[in-house]
Amino acid sequence: MDILQELKRRLQDILSLGEDMAPAHETIAKIEEGVDFHGAKLWVLIFAIFVASLGLNTNSAAVIIGAMLISPLMGPIIGMGLAVGINDFMLFKRAATNYLVATLFSVATATIYFLVTPLDEVQSELLARTSPTIYDVGIALCGGLAGIVALSSRSQRMGNVIPGVAIATALMPPLCTVGFGLGTGNWLFALGALYLYLINTIFISLATFMGVTLVMRFPKKVFVDKDREKRVKHIITLISVLTIIPSIYITFQMVQETMFVDKCHDFCRDNVQLKGARIISEEFDYDAKTIRLVLLGESVDSTQIAHINSKLPQYGLENVRLDIVQSANGIDEESVRGIIFTEKNKTLATQRQIAENERKIKVLQDSIGAYLASTAFSQTLLPEIQTLFPSVTSVSTSRGVCAYQTDSATLDSLVYIVSIGSVSKMKIEDKDRMTEWLKTRLQRNDVRVCIEHPQK
Repeated sequence: MDILQELKRRLQDILSLGEDMAPAHETIAKIEEGVDFHGAKLWVLIFAIFVASLGLNTNSAAVIIGAMLISPLMGPIIGMGLAVGINDFMLFKRAATNYLVATLFSVATATIYFLVTPLDEVQSELLARTSPTIYDVGIALCGGLAGIVALSSRSQRMGNVIPGVAIATALMPPLCTVGFGLGTGNWLFALGALYLYLINTIFISLATFMGVTLVMRFPKKVFVDKDREKRVKHIITLISVLTIIPSIYITFQMVQETMFVDKCHDFCRDNVQLKGARIISEEFDYDAKTIRLVLLGESVDSTQIAHINSKLPQYGLENVRLDIVQSANGIDEESVRGIIFTEKNKTLATQRQIAENERKIKVLQDSIGAYLASTAFSQTLLPEIQTLFPSVTSVSTSRGVCAYQTDSATLDSLVYIVSIGSVSKMKIEDKDRMTEWLKTRLQRNDVRVCIEHPQK
């Protein structure tokens, strides 16, 4: 007995919150500071929603976690739980009002983002916020208890507990998913995410209520109307029960589906190992209670299929239908591999053709661009030349190839041709002077000048 008493005393010393507990009024004041949402705090929330929406859109868990660390959403939620726990219904009204403001701004911001963004593909991080389960209830409850204990503790108050609770309970991603559902017209997504957000809100508040009443035992404000106090407590209990029931059903369905898939895997592993045939696809449909297998190789006769079917009850799959799809005669694994290889080669050839077409289009675009630039430049060049050589009536520029003969071979070189139209025959010295001027003006030495005189 002495040993048990000593063990009990040691456990009480280890688990006791007494020495580390801050005064109740200090904790209450700290929580009240985080209740209000206006000014800088509201802008921080809006930017955090944008960050979380970007994270969900790009399927980046790191970005989503960062947004949850930024978000100040926990304040009014904990404030509502504290207010109910200490019978401060003015504080509850204030916290609830700010909670609604924060929620509306968050959903509006996320909806605007998903209306504007060109990326509307459903990512895994978005899907994870649409089917809440009983596990989410447990996470919110335990996270809320950890949060209120940390806020009441001198040593843990400034630590990373509250940010950790914000990450674990994931308040922001469901709100962003609601915005995604509204922005893309996917109402089921929006409702599922909103339900997850309400679960987190209610059970964090409930955990705070339990912490301040059962663990820390904060002093309560005197409630004159005892009947009203009792009615409020009954309403809280009813809301909690109504919130938790759908999540229990969803969890039950999820567990049943997981067990079904595990049984199907075990059944296929133990019984569908056929000589000359190979499973290339497995599909397990829980709703339709169907196992669909695609086999490749030698055909499996009806006797073998009946024997495999007879093993289903041994794995708890009594009402499950086995659907076996076999390859056509003459098609074996090597043939399929050949087909796949051929298709891959066709795809690569198509990609190469696309790349070549894009290259040709680029060359044509460059040629058109050069032509347009040349036309515009000719219009600029004409008045300048006319200032120096009044007889000039037209100018055109182009690129060309000049071929010339040497003793051993015929060579060619690229030149820049400037064609000049003149009303009178131009003297050789004027042509030379024009050529030098054009070389300086165009900053190139490969200029060739062609003079066109009017026909007599």
